[in-house]
Amino acid sequence: MRLTREKTVRISHRIIDLLVASPDVDFVEDRDTIRQEIVTILSSLLKVEEQVDTEVRAKISSQKKEILEGSEEWDILYRKYYAEGLKRLGVAEVHAR
Repeated sequence: MRLTREKTVRISHRIIDLLVASPDVDFVEDRDTIRQEIVTILSSLLKVEEQVDTEVRAKISSQKKEILEGSEEWDILYRKYYAEGLKRLGVAEVHAR
């Protein structure tokens, strides 16, 4: 998923707001330092996601049989290869609920 720097920063502010509102969280660093680290982590994860997406698309397009994007077969292969790519890189796949 591609996010602009502005959106990533906005998400980091929301995460900090949630942490501040939680009585279970104590800050040992200043909030802006933590927020900047959140931006760094999010940016890093988004780069990994983009890399895996590119690899998966290349893998699907290199199949002997032409598989059209948007088809059920393409979607199944994409999910399978994507999960494998994340696992290979040590990134846990997050399932939306």
